[in-house]
Amino acid sequence: MKIALLSLALLGQPVTIPVSDKIPVLNVEASCKATTETDKAMGLTEAQSFSGCMDDEKNAQEKLSTMWADSPSDARNQCEITATTGGSQSYVELLTCLQAAYIVAHPDWHPGLPLKGASKDRNKH
Repeated sequence: MKIALLSLALLGQPVTIPVSDKIPVLNVEASCKATTETDKAMGLTEAQSFSGCMDDEKNAQEKLSTMWADSPSDARNQCEITATTGGSQSYVELLTCLQAAYIVAHPDWHPGLPLKGASKDRNKH
């Protein structure tokens, strides 16, 4: 299998890993634990607590539930890879990546508008 993937990579063919229509299940507990330990080891005065990290991850996961299925599969593929690379897994990273992909795909969007679900009639008086 590795040889086949390497061959495709060498031939310049994009290698994609299919993703599900469901949000991936990530081990954010391990990531939050590592983050808080790193913050403490660095002596940060405002180190993130484990519970704060977990709250951020839970909120990101909830926001993902409203936009995952509507996001293009290529963006989901790339963002899932980004959010799970290097042993760290994060819904915050996954959400940020999908939001960035949305902004790139919708250049008319600006910060005053919501990322998803804007009214079609927003400019009518």
